[in-house]
Amino acid sequence: MEIHNTTEDIVFTTIDEICASIESKGNPDKLCLCERCRTDVACFVLNRVPPYYIISNRGAARIEQETIKKQQSAADTATLVFEAFKRVSHNQRPNSNHSQPEAKTKDLPAFNIPTIVGRVFNGINFSPMANVSVELWRDGILVPMKDQGWQNPYSLVANTQGTFTFWPESIPADTADIRKPFEYSIRIESEGLETLNHFFQVPVVSESRSAGSFSMGRTFKLPDLYMFPPGGDDD
Repeated sequence: MEIHNTTEDIVFTTIDEICASIESKGNPDKLCLCERCRTDVACFVLNRVPPYYIISNRGAARIEQETIKKQQSAADTATLVFEAFKRVSHNQRPNSNHSQPEAKTKDLPAFNIPTIVGRVFNGINFSPMANVSVELWRDGILVPMKDQGWQNPYSLVANTQGTFTFWPESIPADTADIRKPFEYSIRIESEGLETLNHFFQVPVVSESRSAGSFSMGRTFKLPDLYMFPPGGDDD
């Protein structure tokens, strides 16, 4: 059974319409309309409007019948989109290229590596690690990320509670439905503690195309990791 949030359709359509309108007027406010900022705008708006889920075409038809409610929702969404563009443009991600559109997903078979999620703790007091960098490696190189909004190395800060995440770039495949394990390693260094190297495999089945969007349903969770002083327990 496929569930669809029609609010996303409204938000994405509104963003496209507003961007087209802004560009047609010469963008007098000099707002950034790049793909990265459009994605940030979508997240801002979707976190502030209620979802509307349907599981059939009857649900879609019901939405079309609610004309007045739909018009009000569209107006509210447009207001939020304008506000979001202003906020995002004044707080752009420093690690993103805002002058170039992001590459479009190619319709070629690929191994879509799931999002890799883990946590790391101080092995002495069991507190979450902070102010350290977590690196994801494969075949002797840092793994490229699927999207420029994701970083490798990943910087742990206090409010992440020791949690790190990576969304590795898809790997080309000859065809769909090929099962293959991919070997990765996590490397973490912290002053006064032994370097942590954790090796693991991620089993993946190739698909007909590279995944174009992030999904929490596609996640590979690592066991909790612990760092110790030199001479302590090994991972």
